[in-house]
Amino acid sequence: MRYTRLRSFHAVASAGGFNAAAAAFHISQPTLTAQVGALEDEYGVELFVRRGRRRELSEAGRQLLTITTRLFAEEGEALAFLEQSRELRTGRLSISAVGPFHVTEMLAAFNRAYPGIELAVKLGNSTEVLDDLFDYKCDVAVLAYIDEDDRLLTIPYRRHPVAVFVHKDHRFWPRESVEIAELEGEPMIIREHGSTTRRAFEQALLAAKTKPRTIMEIGSREAVREAVIRGLGISYVSVAEFVPDPDLRLIPISNAEIYTYAHVVVLKKRETSRIVGAFLDVVRQTKNT
Repeated sequence: MRYTRLRSFHAVASAGGFNAAAAAFHISQPTLTAQVGALEDEYGVELFVRRGRRRELSEAGRQLLTITTRLFAEEGEALAFLEQSRELRTGRLSISAVGPFHVTEMLAAFNRAYPGIELAVKLGNSTEVLDDLFDYKCDVAVLAYIDEDDRLLTIPYRRHPVAVFVHKDHRFWPRESVEIAELEGEPMIIREHGSTTRRAFEQALLAAKTKPRTIMEIGSREAVREAVIRGLGISYVSVAEFVPDPDLRLIPISNAEIYTYAHVVVLKKRETSRIVGAFLDVVRQTKNT
């Protein structure tokens, strides 16, 4: 009975309300209300608070949701294990990544090996992706940078050079390459703090004792690109992430090795999951091709 009440609470909390949960899970609203109410009464805790006509999670409710998310993620993994055949003909793998460019190749390889596995991909920044992994909201994380952590298994996957890109009216446009010292004083549009591309680029500038003139900081790769198209300055990008445009030119930096990386990351305690293990096997094979 307590398990049923916990599941009802999780359905309401994750769906964002009693009506939404009733529609999503095909359970009557009175049943959900009764189950959640019984859970609150049994333990003398308020899991939802009323805000006008809405009921929102209390602090206790938010903490319980964190626990039930882990609980039902583990249950889902157990059921998937029991339901899947030895050949992994069915199942679902969720992936959180910092960008689509890092995951496309590995997803294509996994899909060829296991076409019956459903793949769900969510994009976010590094913090969001790691939070998803630790909160059991994804099975695999794909990150450009990762600190050492005993809880994590990390597989380096790819590295991509970083280059500058300029508008067609810029003096660098005819060039096949530039040296990093030539960026001294150049009007530069930069990415937000926390961008791994920015970190790699700034480390190279520091080593070369070169300082461009920052004119704008933008927290979106697409917005940086648009700013350069409008001739506001030059910028930098991982070659794998560059989107061509008639008004843009990608120019390598000839005398500096600047790279971004793709790392595949899972929780160590989940690497024995059959579906996660199958994905890691494909990643190891693909990264060596």
